[in-house]
Amino acid sequence: MKIVILERKNIGADIDLSKFEKLTDEVVIYESTTQEQFAKRAKDAEVIVLNKLLANEETMQGLEKVRLICITATGSDNVDLAYCTKRGIRVCNVRGYSTESVVQHTFASLFYLYEKLPYYDQYVKDGEYVKCDIFCHLGKQFFELSGKVWGIVGLGDIGRRVADVAKAFGCRVIYYSTSGKNNQPGYERVDFDTLLQSSDIVSIHAPLTNETRNLFTRSAFEKMKPSAYLINVGRGPIVNEQDLVDALDQDLLAGAALDVISKEPMAADNPLLTIRNKEKLLVTPHIAWGTLEARTRLMDEVYESIVAYINGTSRNALNEM
Repeated sequence: MKIVILERKNIGADIDLSKFEKLTDEVVIYESTTQEQFAKRAKDAEVIVLNKLLANEETMQGLEKVRLICITATGSDNVDLAYCTKRGIRVCNVRGYSTESVVQHTFASLFYLYEKLPYYDQYVKDGEYVKCDIFCHLGKQFFELSGKVWGIVGLGDIGRRVADVAKAFGCRVIYYSTSGKNNQPGYERVDFDTLLQSSDIVSIHAPLTNETRNLFTRSAFEKMKPSAYLINVGRGPIVNEQDLVDALDQDLLAGAALDVISKEPMAADNPLLTIRNKEKLLVTPHIAWGTLEARTRLMDEVYESIVAYINGTSRNALNEM
């Protein structure tokens, strides 16, 4: 059995993959793989491990030995499940591995902006605190979370965990179901306009669908409180980036934190790079999922999916043979 890991760089160099060698003498690891290199590198593989590469009828021509595809992610849009099922290829993803990591990043991003931490950190490092004539400096207002309204778009596993933590901080949590079908006990479901108008913090944890694409445009920002903060750890195209930049520069919002953007990696002409009020915007390069623990769990699950395949059983399968 030959295992080919095609996008090792997307997992991180600090994750040890040596245990895969216990499964077979043939483990080939590539740091990164282009779509053009995919078929050639995966040739003769029985198991392929990928992340973003497209796996469909067109791209898998000649890959006659493949029987298992492991996706190092939850999303599976890049793999044609119907085609793989027809070919007798099992497809596995990994679910739930990054929940705590994304929740942690959600709150880290908020506090970075909410407590004006960049300003106060720079105040000290610039030597201004040395010159201060009292014990503290309160140059910029910041607020308590307790008593605020936290609005969540997408109350799935991650959104629900964010809701629980926000509640522990004393927030009142409301949520909007993007599908219109999600009813979660213990939290108040509201329509989109009510969520925008009522929330002090809005966090996005929804998938990208026809209903969520461009959900947040200027019309949405105009309904939000000028003191409100937006956090997007869902999918980039849910937020119109030019409209967000305009809203921040025109003080329609107090701040925004994005871990996902419309095109990743970022394009040189992305409007987020043109913002004037830079202190109001935090952008991180899609790292919310990427704690060491989350990435370790991810590859542990990929390993167990391959073990299950070898043993003739199924784990994390999106289709059944």
